[in-house]
Amino acid sequence: MHLERASGIILHPTSFPSRFGIGDLGRSAYEFIDFLERSGQKVWQILPLGPTGYEHSPYIMNFSTFAGNPLLICLDRLAEEGLLNGRELQPLPDNHNPNRVDFDRVISHKGHYLKQAFQQFRDSLNRTPNQAFETFCKDKATWLDDYALFMALLEENGGQEWNQWEPAIARREPEALKAKTEQLHDEILYHKFLQFKFFEQWTQLRRYANNKGIKIIGDISIYVCYNSADVWFAPDNFQLDPETLNPSYIAGVPPDYFSATGQLWGNPVYDWDELKRTDFSWWIERFRATLEYVDWVRIDHFRGFEAYWRVPFGETSALNGEWIEAPGAAFFETLGQKLGRLPVLAEDLGIITPEVEELRDRFEFPGMKILMFAFGEDSTNPYLPHNYVRNCIVYTGTHDNDTSVGWWQTVSPEIRHHVATYLGYAFPEAIEDINWALIRLALSSVANLAIFPLQDVFGLDTRGRMNDPSTNAGNWRWRYESSTMLTHPLSDRLRYLTQMYSR
Repeated sequence: MHLERASGIILHPTSFPSRFGIGDLGRSAYEFIDFLERSGQKVWQILPLGPTGYEHSPYIMNFSTFAGNPLLICLDRLAEEGLLNGRELQPLPDNHNPNRVDFDRVISHKGHYLKQAFQQFRDSLNRTPNQAFETFCKDKATWLDDYALFMALLEENGGQEWNQWEPAIARREPEALKAKTEQLHDEILYHKFLQFKFFEQWTQLRRYANNKGIKIIGDISIYVCYNSADVWFAPDNFQLDPETLNPSYIAGVPPDYFSATGQLWGNPVYDWDELKRTDFSWWIERFRATLEYVDWVRIDHFRGFEAYWRVPFGETSALNGEWIEAPGAAFFETLGQKLGRLPVLAEDLGIITPEVEELRDRFEFPGMKILMFAFGEDSTNPYLPHNYVRNCIVYTGTHDNDTSVGWWQTVSPEIRHHVATYLGYAFPEAIEDINWALIRLALSSVANLAIFPLQDVFGLDTRGRMNDPSTNAGNWRWRYESSTMLTHPLSDRLRYLTQMYSR
């Protein structure tokens, strides 16, 4: 897939300002899209949108790879529909830091109102059938029925992992599931309602963006959470112990740029032989569902489709793992046969071998270049702009990196000197705004697509960082305080540079 020359911003919807403690799909989301249009940007990149659990990583802790995160539902829009009383909606007061999402407080606060809205919706169903809701449930039944039952059971079992539920339920015995489905009817309906409202609001927001000429890049994380509807309902797709139903192996990566002991993600790894036997049907449905709500798909950890690092279950670091071959070309050929042209971007970072590059280039998937990785080595560094091919995406940094300002404040004098000389400055102190210097460098490169975090447009330091892969706790919480930060001077500056470099 070859991209037109363009640029854009990466920002997860949880980072929008709102009065309910977390970003949502309401007014601030539309104001952000207006800012993109004013700035001349044509792309908005997001992270996975699924419902999150422990520590709220959208990559590791999703309860479903098909569902949307109910915390993103805009309460004000529910009030506009008459499902809530707008005058009774109380904001969530900022406890300590308005730039951080306090998930525990948000879940309690928004959950109260979401249940109120559901009660109103359920009462209306008893009076008049809702054709849009019925159509949604029918169209999404292949994953929605499983997900809603899973969530109802998860709540009934106090959040325990599904292999700790009563054995008949854990092993999905039909009669036991039938009885539970009848018993938990209202709870199941509640989770279907949440998905209905999430996708209704997201569809309207996407249409607004597309009408302004802005495409949305979604994200598929290669792995899924063990405690998810995906694994519970399709355990044969994963390498699990047949007796305990625990993972036999878990996913991660060996030591790399981010961690000296590697990264141990904890997700179960796939049984690719079983997936291949079914013609990769689960994966095809996953891509099809994602492409229903985004324009392009970034595949996180693309190298895992060529070979993946698996670690025996129970290990405390990723050191004692091994590389296992994955289906690679066979998978993407099947995907293309089923879905046609693949609007796929490859996250090809980390330990990349010639085989991974061949797989990426065979299907013409654009790869990623990170400017923060470019300096400190010689002129052959593949992240230096003079080594780029056109069919790639250049980032100042991603959600996994520090902000440009935070990075600049902590890098070695040697790297600072290399950056300065590469940009044509006599010494590092001559660079006034490193964030804008890197944004300009990205925009001026031959890469067809240039993307930068909103934090870099704001010029934030490390306090604006979204994720630090070397730590598990406290990530995924950054948000900005107000849409007033999306000023016209900022959009004018970004539009000027964007037009200068024909994006």
